[in-house]
Amino acid sequence: MREWLEIGLLKLRDGVVELYKKVATSIPNDVEEALKKAFSEETDPFAKESLGVILKNISTARSESRPLCQDTGFPVFFVKIPIGLSHQLIKDVILDATRLATVKIPLRPDAVDTITGRNTGDNVGDFFPLIYIEETAEQALAVDLMLKGGGCENLGQLYKLPAELCAESYGVTAKKETSTPDAQRNNAVTIIAERDFDGIRKCVLDAVFKARGKGCPPYTIGVAVGGARDQVTFLSKKQLIRRLPAMHPDSTMANFEAGLLDDINALGLGPLGCGGKTTALGVKTAAASRHPASYFVDVSFSCWANRRGRLVW
Repeated sequence: MREWLEIGLLKLRDGVVELYKKVATSIPNDVEEALKKAFSEETDPFAKESLGVILKNISTARSESRPLCQDTGFPVFFVKIPIGLSHQLIKDVILDATRLATVKIPLRPDAVDTITGRNTGDNVGDFFPLIYIEETAEQALAVDLMLKGGGCENLGQLYKLPAELCAESYGVTAKKETSTPDAQRNNAVTIIAERDFDGIRKCVLDAVFKARGKGCPPYTIGVAVGGARDQVTFLSKKQLIRRLPAMHPDSTMANFEAGLLDDINALGLGPLGCGGKTTALGVKTAAASRHPASYFVDVSFSCWANRRGRLVW
């Protein structure tokens, strides 16, 4: 029995190594199709050229089986396992696979010890990779992997509502709702993001405008609202593994996602942050139950290379 278990775990380890290779070198079909659509519809010459370079890079990386970007990212795993299977056992398999993938693919070593400043050299460190595990009644084990670039990770924003935002910062035309002494000194008009869908919308547009072309747009954007900071930061990042064509099961949220995408692209920031039709390829949202006193909104970004993939074992 132990021998069969060891064989099974070795096969799982090798499967995770291949998942790393697939995610690092080949962008998901839905993301590539969205980029091709954006390219075909773009009229700004600089934005169109940028999208053309992105599509060429995707093709070259796939044909030569090499990473899409020199920053092979922070590995984030969302794992569903059958009830009763050891969480620690699965984590150990993923860590072993990470060490092998770093050499085999190769991946750039990105795990840095925060205290000493030393790079571990194998992409394994304290809470690196980031591994989330939950049990499921299903018999299959499902592993979702996302390679999260550092540039787009730095763009994420957390808001506590109600919040005061600068109206000019993201192109919202609104009457002067309030003006603080600081805003008056800076000649800035501020608006309030209340605890409602319009408040969430204002936060998302604020985050996108603050990004201003950093982190390699066009983006995929995850948004989560709830009552605890760690709750919403986890959920907003998890939205980035959803396929772009996938509709939210709740019609209200589905319509909200579509409206947010239109509003973001209406900003006209584009692929370079200096003009173009497509600033974002998709927006995915989640809403969690909250305490009456708390209302948090978190916005997560993925660069155009939304590197994600799934292994079912």
